Amino acid sequence: MTVSDEDMALAAQDGDGQAFASLIARQYDRLFRLCFRLTGSKHEAEDLTQDICAALPAKLSSYKQQSKVTTWLYRVAVNAAHDRRRKQATYGRASDGWGDWELNRQAVIEENQTRADWLTIAMGSLPVDLRDTLALVLDDMTHADAGDILGIFEGTVSWRLSEARKHLKSIK
Repeated sequence: MTVSDEDMALAAQDGDGQAFASLIARQYDRLFRLCFRLTGSKHEAEDLTQDICAALPAKLSSYKQQSKVTTWLYRVAVNAAHDRRRKQATYGRASDGWGDWELNRQAVIEENQTRADWLTIAMGSLPVDLRDTLALVLDDMTHADAGDILGIFEGTVSWRLSEARKHLKSIK
């Protein structure tokens, strides 16, 4: 005896897991083919079909036997495909421009790294007293604090920084 799709859907509505599994087994390939035609992608069709099957137990309560199960199931699939497209379009609009932003951000990071690498190498060419003074001031230390640490006057810190700048400009 062959049980109709409609009878299986009604039994599944009442919580019959075997009826639900049989209905899915019977309709899965047909549902996948429709999803493939709706999405144009095997991967998207697989995802959409799985999403529909996962949501189907809750959606079965809306099946009222006013149409064939296949007709009802196709409506569920079309609605799910529309929902997916809307979400993708919304995501696309929201993420539009982020790729450019990220490329610009990476360019700034690379430029800053290039400058930092150049400064590290250039500082290695400075005399030790100028390099130590510059290192402290580059670390956001005031001239007065750098002078205290190095045991020199604040004016000497300013002079050393001036000499360091001259040296760095000459090798730039």
